[in-house]
Amino acid sequence: MEIEDQVLLAQFGTEATRHYAFNQLVLKYQQRIYYYIRKMVIDHDDADDITQDVFVKVWHNLPSFRQDANFYTWLYRIATNECLNFLGKKRRRFMLPIHDVESELLEKLHASDTIITGDDITLRLQEALLKLPEKQRLVFNMKYFEDLTYEEISAILGTSVGGLKASYHHATKKIEAFLGAQQF
Repeated sequence: MEIEDQVLLAQFGTEATRHYAFNQLVLKYQQRIYYYIRKMVIDHDDADDITQDVFVKVWHNLPSFRQDANFYTWLYRIATNECLNFLGKKRRRFMLPIHDVESELLEKLHASDTIITGDDITLRLQEALLKLPEKQRLVFNMKYFEDLTYEEISAILGTSVGGLKASYHHATKKIEAFLGAQQF
């Protein structure tokens, strides 16, 4: 039986049950957060490291969590920020024009340990996603794969619902154009 977040957050506030509550939160959300991150950074090792960083931040910042938002919304915001920071560092680290982060991610996408085990269309969808600007990719992943509402995504990204709907629309049009141009 899954324990509700509010119960776990209350238990986290008590010294005697803090570790138990945190472990339950990790068990409840770790896999979901990992796959969310993996869709953004592609590489397993990078996604694993970022997921660990996310939960370290959660441990340190949970005492100051105000609970005016859902816990998972707050968790996704941390995961999103960690992804964006990671991708930003990667871009800054390789400022040479010969290095292209998108190309590196595409290369990792085609690597043997990738999460993409489906058919060719699944691989093409992931390639199309890597062509999107980061914000559109985030919005598409949250809406399409994570099945979050626009209101939840708005709370995570701090963007208006209207802006998110526009980003999702533009992302789907770009994906459709990319997939339509591909020869299968």
